[in-house]
Amino acid sequence: QVQLVESGGGLVQPGGSLRLSCAASGRISSIFDMSWYRQAPGKQRELVATVNPGHITNYANFVGGRFTISIDNSKHTLFLQMNNLKPEDTAVYYCNLRPNLRTRPYWGQGTQVTVSS
Repeated sequence: QVQLVESGGGLVQPGGSLRLSCAASGRISSIFDMSWYRQAPGKQRELVATVNPGHITNYANFVGGRFTISIDNSKHTLFLQMNNLKPEDTAVYYCNLRPNLRTRPYWGQGTQVTVSS
């Protein structure tokens, strides 16, 4: 079993920054990629960004160059640096780990990000 624990969420003013972390532990046999998703109240969960162990990244269009996803392979830790935050970024942010394309992904419990003045 794999456990994912997110941290770093909180309340920030518009234009501010936050850095989210996700620590993976347990029986990690392989990592195909890791991602951040988010879910705002009343909305579906959506993909924010993905990174693979080769540090290849992919971002949702709404990120617009404001976020940076990264991975520390040695520590199985995922990060999301979020700058110039907007009120519409308010959501619960979830960490996701795909061991491969055949196995169901693992999810963290989520961390709340609130952007408000």
